[in-house]
Amino acid sequence: MPAFNRHGVWAIYRFEMARALRTLVQSLVTPVITTSLYFVVFGAAIGSRMNAVSGVDYGAFIVPGLIMLALFTESLSNASYGIFFPKFIGTIYELLSAPISYAEIVLAYVGAAASKSIFLSLVILATASAFVHIHILHPVWMIAFLVMTAVTFSLFGFILGLWAKGWEQLQFIPMLVITPLTFLGGAFYSIGMLPPAWRTFSLFNPIVYLISGFRWCFYGVADVNVAVSFGMTLGFFALCLAVISWIFKTGYRIKN
Repeated sequence: MPAFNRHGVWAIYRFEMARALRTLVQSLVTPVITTSLYFVVFGAAIGSRMNAVSGVDYGAFIVPGLIMLALFTESLSNASYGIFFPKFIGTIYELLSAPISYAEIVLAYVGAAASKSIFLSLVILATASAFVHIHILHPVWMIAFLVMTAVTFSLFGFILGLWAKGWEQLQFIPMLVITPLTFLGGAFYSIGMLPPAWRTFSLFNPIVYLISGFRWCFYGVADVNVAVSFGMTLGFFALCLAVISWIFKTGYRIKN
């Protein structure tokens, strides 16, 4: 069994992180401004007209949803762009011929994408704490859920980057699928507030389980069973690993 190529993994990881550091100011300013605007619109304008949701002040209630919204988007975009660009310009063949395994390639790219999205999530959490009082009831579970979700969606983004033939396809899933599902997944409301028919329909949205589980880590309240939320995350994680393994074994959208 070949030894773990830590130098190769570190080189790819460092390169991907350096790419983010070149736009560090934009990466920090954008989430701060966006989070502030969300609190102006939802927290102040709408929240002032609403009672507490599940015993939690509305401004604090939407914080986990805001973090998840950014986490989904950033994990997908960081991982998909990271692997798509070398595929687009042809340097991926140099990577595939290097003395580094497929698992190490995935570890480096996904690790870098997850690191960037987790850092951004912490920036949003710090920004939100300037507007509302945030109490994290289960900090260990919150960190675990944050890391697992970031890694899972980075794996999904890695798959999108390998699958996409052009920049349009790269934008399709995040913009037209993930973002709408997040807004309809209880990011800014509890699905318990919906009519019974719409509540049942919402349970078919996998994002509901992710946001609900993450909100439980903060306030101990959830729209669905917490064990189911963690199970859904682990199931999606396993599915992404299986798809990536199949892609590298068959060379789908890589070698052809």
